[in-house]
Amino acid sequence: MKTVEATHALLELRDVSKQFYKRPDIAQRMAIKLGFAAPPATVHAVDRASIKVFPGEVVGLVGESGCGKSTLGRVAVGLHAPTMGQRLWRGQDMAGMTANARRQAQLKLQMVFQDPYASLNPRLRVNQIVGEAAVAHGLVEAREQKSFVAHLLERVGLDPNVSQRFPHQFSGGQRARIGIARALALKSEFLVCDEAVAALDVSIQAQVINLFMQLRQELGLTYLFISHDLGVVRHISDRVVIMYLGRVVETADAQALFEHPNHPYTQALLAEAPTLVVKKKTFVAIRGEIPSPLNPPSGCHFHPRCPHAMARCSVEAPALRNIAAGHESACHLNDR
Repeated sequence: MKTVEATHALLELRDVSKQFYKRPDIAQRMAIKLGFAAPPATVHAVDRASIKVFPGEVVGLVGESGCGKSTLGRVAVGLHAPTMGQRLWRGQDMAGMTANARRQAQLKLQMVFQDPYASLNPRLRVNQIVGEAAVAHGLVEAREQKSFVAHLLERVGLDPNVSQRFPHQFSGGQRARIGIARALALKSEFLVCDEAVAALDVSIQAQVINLFMQLRQELGLTYLFISHDLGVVRHISDRVVIMYLGRVVETADAQALFEHPNHPYTQALLAEAPTLVVKKKTFVAIRGEIPSPLNPPSGCHFHPRCPHAMARCSVEAPALRNIAAGHESACHLNDR
């Protein structure tokens, strides 16, 4: 893996929260005001999460379905505005940038989506899907679009002659490559890969992961790699961030986290990860189900499922703090 030598984060999310709620109409607002209806429920998708991603680094973001990792990725690239907190690009708060500076920074941040079938417009040809944004933003002249798209398709392992086809004429793996080419078209530096290989066959997954690593070396790309597949995350990541119900509960170098997990949730995830080691083992799932983000538990969000929970855990949220060099964990057990 590449050693990250930079001292300043390329992208930083600082105490970011994201909440969703349904805006009531006039009649509902009147009913709420008169006490005949309850206020709309609020989904606490991300709760004061902080992460840093350094230039040339691959950070794996892991957690159960519904933990908020995809929402955090969308906040990172600007698809969702944070309800609270800051988004910093090269140390500068993007909210405080001039419109032109924010636009230039935003172009460097792109996303590769989970579903290669749903993320491509079925009515557009590949030439338009990949090249249209670059022309619109003035990065490429319109007369150069065809050759520009051909170069990108070659870079991701596709025949340039397919540029006039529609998405339905490609396999899942080919569509994934088209999605990557589209993300690269704006001369991006930072890619958020949201379960980018989850919908693919295992053999195709390996090819796409190798492509990601090849592009990292050739273009100096930085990745936030969102996945629930611990094997993929361990293979591709320099650092790993573990999320649970909207909060970051542990972060460390990949090797340190997989060999010495600290947080009880991380330990439970890794204990039940598939392994090639042959031994007798009884599968024990994490007890209970992940609580609803509509009504998250008080204190430590994991305490209703934690085998080490104590009275303090239900009333006081543990802070994410250093327990070793480059290793942070949010657990009251570290205070002992």
